[in-house]
Amino acid sequence: MFVWNSKVGRRSVGIQTFWFQAICANHIVWDATEVVEFSPKHTANVRDALSDIRQIMYRLVEKRDSRRDSFANVIRKAMTAHLGSDNEEALKLLARHDIPKALAKEALDTARRDGRLTIFSVVDALTRLSGELSYIGDRTDLDVKASRLFSLAR
Repeated sequence: MFVWNSKVGRRSVGIQTFWFQAICANHIVWDATEVVEFSPKHTANVRDALSDIRQIMYRLVEKRDSRRDSFANVIRKAMTAHLGSDNEEALKLLARHDIPKALAKEALDTARRDGRLTIFSVVDALTRLSGELSYIGDRTDLDVKASRLFSLAR
């Protein structure tokens, strides 16, 4: 969860809760689900919002066991599910997910060199390639697009 408040009024008190399985070094929150955000109007009396925030936290705790294994299952499927039957099909699929063509080709070559053309190997190749980009905005954009490929393994 993320909780925030500002004593100078720049931002109101709030909370965002979600379930996730991992956060990468590149700040991607993997498998965030059941995202709940509460940020009431900023007033001088912050304690009015605290009981609502407490209830949101209680609901989060109540749900924790229901999704314990979902991330592991997605990763397991992604490690075996192929990203298309051939290079052309994989390139078309990556284009539909807004992966730039040059990076898509390079990622597919890397994945094939590593011996597999699975969803996981292509995501791994894309995140390694993003680390070579000059600008953080470009790296973040590519990492987000790559992470969305895991939805193909559900």
